[in-house]
Amino acid sequence: MTKPTSSQPKGIFARLFDQPVLILCMTAAFWGGNTVAGKIAVGEIDPYTLTVLRWAGALLCVLPFAQRQMRTDFPRIREKWPLLLFYGAIGYATFNILIYLSAYYTSGVNIAIEQVMVNIIVMLGNFVLFRVRVRFLQIVGVVLTIIGVAITATHGDPTRLLELDINIGDGIVLLACLVYASYSLTLRFRPAVGWLSFLVATFSGALLGAFVYQFLLGGGLGGLWSGILAATPTGWMIVVYVLIFPSIFSQLLYVRGVELIGPNRASLFINLIPLFGTLGAVLVLGEQLEGFHLIAGALIAIGIVLAEWAARRSVGR
Repeated sequence: MTKPTSSQPKGIFARLFDQPVLILCMTAAFWGGNTVAGKIAVGEIDPYTLTVLRWAGALLCVLPFAQRQMRTDFPRIREKWPLLLFYGAIGYATFNILIYLSAYYTSGVNIAIEQVMVNIIVMLGNFVLFRVRVRFLQIVGVVLTIIGVAITATHGDPTRLLELDINIGDGIVLLACLVYASYSLTLRFRPAVGWLSFLVATFSGALLGAFVYQFLLGGGLGGLWSGILAATPTGWMIVVYVLIFPSIFSQLLYVRGVELIGPNRASLFINLIPLFGTLGAVLVLGEQLEGFHLIAGALIAIGIVLAEWAARRSVGR
C-alpha cells in the first residue's frame, strides 16, 4: 500500500498511528493495566469465567475483519494449526489465568514488578536452546534483575529463599513468567501468516485453553454459567477492558510499532509494562510502595538497562 504524501490531509487518528513512541507506550500501558484489572477482578468475577469471556469476546471482535486474510492464509494455518493453538493456549490463556489467580494472594505492585522475569528467562532460554551469544554486561544485568525480583518476591527478606518461604501468589507470577517466556521463545517458529490471521488462530487457541481450565478447575459449564450470573457490574467492566485493550488494541499497536521502528527498538518498550502496572496499582488500587519495592525497582531498572545496552552493542557489531 502506498503511503500518503505530505500534501495529503491526515486525520488525528492516522497521525497518532504514525507516532511509534506514543503507540508503544500505549501498548505497554494497556498490558500493564491487565495486572490492575486482574487485581480489581478479585471478588467481582471468577478468574476462569473472566478468561473464557475475554478470549471469546476478542475472537468475535477480530473475526469479521480477518475473513479475507484468513482465506489467503488458510493453507499455512492448516499446516501449522497445532503450533498456532499452542501459542494461544499457553501465551494467552495460561499466562493470564495464572496472573488472575496470583491476584488473590499477592499485591498488584508485586505482580507488576515480577513480570520483568519474562525478559530474563527469554534471554537465558535463547542462550541455552539457540546458542544466542550473551555478553558480560548482559549477565550482570540478569543477576541484578534476579536479585531485584527475589527481593520483591520475598517482601524484602531474601533469606526466606533459603527456607523456600515465598508467598504463593508471587510463586504463581514467576510460573506465569516462565509460561510466557516459553511462548516468546517459540515465536521464532511462527508461520508466515498475516497478523489478523495470526490473531484469529491464537485467540482460538486461547479460547480452547480457557475452556480446558474451566472444565478442569472452574466447575465446567455449570461453573461458567454460575460465574456469569455472579459477575458484578465491575466484573463486566473488567471483561470489556481486558478483551478490548490488552487483547486487541495492544497487539495491533505493537505490530504497528514494530513496522515503524523495527523489533529490536520496539521490544525495549515491553520493559515499561511493570512500570505502568506498578503505577496503576498505586494510583488505582491505592497500594503502598514499600522500601523494598524501591530497592528492587532500582536494581531491576539498572539490570535491564545494562542488558539491553549490551544486547544492542552486540547487534550493532
